[in-house]
Amino acid sequence: MANIILFAIAPVSAVIALAFAYGFYRKIMKLEEGTEKMVEIAQAVRQGARAYIKQQYKIVAIFFVFAAIFLAFLSFVLKVQSAWTPFAFLTGGFFSALAGFIGMTTATMASARTANQARDSLDKALKVAFRSGSVMGLVVVGLALLDVSLWFIVLHIWLKYSLGVTTVTMLSFGMGASLQALFARVGGGIYTKAADVGADLVGKVEAGIPEDDPRNPATIADNVGDNVGDVAGMGADLYESYAGSVLASAALGASAFLFNESFAFNAVILPMVIAGIGILASILGIFLVRTKEGATQKQLLSSLGFGINTSSVLIIIGSFVAVKLLLPGNIWLFGSIVIGLIAGLIVGKSVEYFTSESFKPTREIAEKAKTGEATVIIEGLSTGMISTAIPVIAIASGILGAFAFAGGFEPGKMIMGLYGVGIAAVGMLSTLGITLATDAYGPIADNAGGNAEMAGLPEEVRQRTDALDSLGNTTAATGKGFAIGSAALTALALLAAYIEEVKMGMKHIIEQGMQLPEFLQSFTSAELVDTLSIEKFMDIFQVHLMNPRVVIGIFIGSMMSFVFSGLTMKAVGRAASDMVDEVRRQFKEIPGILEGTAKPDYMACVEISIKGAQRKMILPSSLAIVIPIITGMLLGVAGVMGLLIGALGCGFILAIFMANAGGAWDNAKKYIEQGNLGGKGSPAHKAGVVGDTVGDPLKDTSGPSLNILIKLMTMISIVVAGLVVGFSIL
Repeated sequence: MANIILFAIAPVSAVIALAFAYGFYRKIMKLEEGTEKMVEIAQAVRQGARAYIKQQYKIVAIFFVFAAIFLAFLSFVLKVQSAWTPFAFLTGGFFSALAGFIGMTTATMASARTANQARDSLDKALKVAFRSGSVMGLVVVGLALLDVSLWFIVLHIWLKYSLGVTTVTMLSFGMGASLQALFARVGGGIYTKAADVGADLVGKVEAGIPEDDPRNPATIADNVGDNVGDVAGMGADLYESYAGSVLASAALGASAFLFNESFAFNAVILPMVIAGIGILASILGIFLVRTKEGATQKQLLSSLGFGINTSSVLIIIGSFVAVKLLLPGNIWLFGSIVIGLIAGLIVGKSVEYFTSESFKPTREIAEKAKTGEATVIIEGLSTGMISTAIPVIAIASGILGAFAFAGGFEPGKMIMGLYGVGIAAVGMLSTLGITLATDAYGPIADNAGGNAEMAGLPEEVRQRTDALDSLGNTTAATGKGFAIGSAALTALALLAAYIEEVKMGMKHIIEQGMQLPEFLQSFTSAELVDTLSIEKFMDIFQVHLMNPRVVIGIFIGSMMSFVFSGLTMKAVGRAASDMVDEVRRQFKEIPGILEGTAKPDYMACVEISIKGAQRKMILPSSLAIVIPIITGMLLGVAGVMGLLIGALGCGFILAIFMANAGGAWDNAKKYIEQGNLGGKGSPAHKAGVVGDTVGDPLKDTSGPSLNILIKLMTMISIVVAGLVVGFSIL
C-alpha cells in the first residue's frame, strides 16, 4: 500500500505542475502589452509563429499516420509486439506537440509584456520573462509525467499486464515524443536560422542597421524563429529526453528485479516518483528567482543559479527518502541519482564557461575579431573542440559512478548497474521544470529586446532587455549542453532497454507459435528467454568488436551524425540564401525603407522561412527513421547495437562541439556590441557578426537536433526489435 501512495506522487505532482503553469499564464495575460506599436509588433510575431506551427503539424501528422499504420502492422499482423504499441506512440507525439504549442503561445504573448515591464525595472522584466519560460518548463514535465503515469495505470494496474510487457510497451510512447521532437527541432531550427542569417548579413553588415531595426524586412521572421525554434523546438526536445529517461529506467527496473515482483514494482515506479519530487522542487525554485535593478550579468546568473541549486538540494533529500522506502536493500542506488545531478551541473557550468561573455574563451574570440573574419572562425572552432573535454569526462565519470553505485560491477549485476545509469539520467533531468524555464526565458527576452527596438522605446529600456537577452544566450547554451548531456545517459539506458525489447520480441514470436532464427531455437519458452542475462545476450548475438556487423554498424552510426548535420546545415544555408535575396530585393525595390518612410514586407520573409523549413526538414528526419530499420533488417541485432553505439559516441561529442562553438560566437558578438573593441559598426563587429552567422546553424539547428537523433534512432530500434529478431537477413 505504501508504494501505491508513493507512486501517487507522480500523477499528482504532474497535475500540480500544470495548475501552476496555468496560474503563471493567467497572471502574465493580465499585464499590459504596452504602446499601440508594441502590440502591433507582438501580433505580427504571433501570426507568423502560428502560421508556421500549423504547417509543421500538418506535415508531422502525415508521418505519424504512416508510422502508426506500420506499428499496427507489426502488432496485429506480424504480432511481434504489444497491441497497445501504436496507441502509446500516438499519445507520445500528441502530448509533445501540445507542450510545444502551449510554450510557444505563452512566449509570443510574453515578449511585449516583458518589454513593457522593462520600462519600469529590470526585476519586473526578469520575472515576466522567467515566469513565461516556467510555463514551458512546467507544461513539459507535467504532460510527460502525467502521460507516463496514466499508461502505467492503464496497462499494469487496470489491465494487469506484467511489468515487463507494460514498461516495454510504454517505450513506444517515447518514440512518438522523439519523432515529434526531431521535426520540431529541425524544422524550427531551419526556420529561425534562415531568418537570423538573412537579418544579420544584409541588415547589420551590408545596411549597417541594428538587428531588430524596424527597417529590416527579416526582423519579424527572426523574432518568430526564436519562438518556433528555441521555445517549441527546445520544449519538444527536452520533453522526449525527460520521458525517455523515465521510461528506460522503468523498463530496466522491471528486468533488474525480474524474479522479485514486489521489488520490481518499486524499481519501476522509483523513476516516476523521483520525477514527481523534482517537479515540486522546481516549482519552489521558480519562486526564488528574483534580482535587483542594475544587476550585472554575474548577479543575474547567480539569481537563476540560486533557484536551480535550491531545487537540486531538495531533490537529493527527497530522492534519498524515496530510495530508502521503495528499495531499502539498495540504498546505494541513491548515489546514482546524486551522480546524475552533479554530472548535469558540471556540464552546465562547463557550457557557461565556454559560451558566456563573462569568461576568457568568448572574450578571446572577440579579440580575434580585430584581425578579421578568418581568425574569428578559427578561434571559435578551436574553442568548440576544446570545450568537449569537460562534458565528456563528466558524463563518462557519471556513467561509471552511477553503474558502480548500483552494483553493476558485481558478477551477474550488469542490468542493475545499467538501471543505476538510467536513474542517474532521471536525476539529471529531475530539475527540468526550472532548468527548461531558464532556457525558454532566453528567446522571450530576445523578443522583448526586438519589440523594444522596433517600437522605439527609450535607450534605458533597451539596455535592460539587452541585459536579459545576453543572459538568455548563456542560459540557452547551458540548456542545450544540459539536453545533450542528458541524452548521453538516457541513450545508454535505452541501449539496455533495447536488449529487453529484443527479449520481448523473442517471447512474442514464441507465444505466436512462430519459429525463431536457427541460432535462437534453443529458447523454446518465454520463461527461458527471461533467464537470458545481458552477458549471455551479448554472447549469443555476437555483440563484440570482432564481429564485422557491429563494426559496420558503428561506422554507419558515426556517419549518420555527420550526414544529418550536413543536411540540416545545408538546409539553413539554402533557406538563408533565399532570405538574403529577398531582403536585398526589398531594399532595392521598395523606396524609402532605409529612410524609414516606407514599411517593409515582413510577411514575405516569414513565408520564405516557413517554406524553407517545411521542405528541408523532411529528408534528414526521414533518414533518422529509415536507417535503424534498414540496418536491423540487413545486419541484425549486432548491427543495430553497433549503429546505436556509433551514433551515441560520435553524436554526443559533435553536438557539444557545435552548441558551444555557436554559443561562444554569439556572445563574442554581443560582447563587442556592448562597446568593447570598437563597438557596433566597427570592423571587429562585422567580423563578429560573420562568426555568429556561421555559428547559428551549429548551435540552433544541427547541434541540438543531434541529441534527438541519438535517442530517436534508439527508440525506433526498440520498437522494431521484434521485426529484426524474426525477419532480419543476418
